[in-house]
Amino acid sequence: MSQMPKLLITGASGFTGQHACNHFVNAGFAVTAVSRKSFENGQVETELCDLTNKENVGELLKKVKPDYLLHLAGQNHVGKSWIDPVSSLEANAMSTLYLLEALRQENSACKVVIVGSALQFDPQNISTLTHPYSLSKTLQVLIAQSWGVLYNMNVVIAKPSNLIGPGISNGVCSIFAKKIVDMEENKAEKVLEVSNLQAKRDFVDVRDAVNAYEILLTQGKPGEIYDIASGHSHSLGEVITGL
Repeated sequence: MSQMPKLLITGASGFTGQHACNHFVNAGFAVTAVSRKSFENGQVETELCDLTNKENVGELLKKVKPDYLLHLAGQNHVGKSWIDPVSSLEANAMSTLYLLEALRQENSACKVVIVGSALQFDPQNISTLTHPYSLSKTLQVLIAQSWGVLYNMNVVIAKPSNLIGPGISNGVCSIFAKKIVDMEENKAEKVLEVSNLQAKRDFVDVRDAVNAYEILLTQGKPGEIYDIASGHSHSLGEVITGL
């Protein structure tokens, strides 16, 4: 009987992370779920780790010795990146560096999927940089690609668009949904303020995204960037009407 492949999932207590844990357990992986805070999931091994601490990350990788790594952890709020840009850079870019460097030092053949963002900017055109979050995610991808090239590491990058689905606690859909519920329960003024109802975004069900991550872990080509999108844009007005 073959041994189950070992998968390390960072950001496991988050929205996407929880779906990823359930998905990969069902797909036959031995999952180790990593988070900064304690959480319960009886199907997986859990580890607490501050990924912005180089020593902690090194100890984690030595202990787990994963065959695969899905890096979901990070700071994903544009607003927070304006308030504390350093923390955003640490959470997104430096955590990626520490993970890849720890794997390199262990001479690991681990296959890695780094989850970037559709909000990355073009480094060749600095005028496209709009906020510190975009900078942090762009640096994350540059680090991932660089370690892949410099040290011949098996690193793949995923660029998902806006994720939605069961359990989401932030993002435009959940914000509008909570506001509407509060309005219906007379807990808030019956006015829904939005900047531009015609603005269009691509939305992907988180379960489809996690399925795509599995494909990238098992079939993705090292150094490649894969966009994960539905191919259909919806305006904020359509989203609100659907709620």
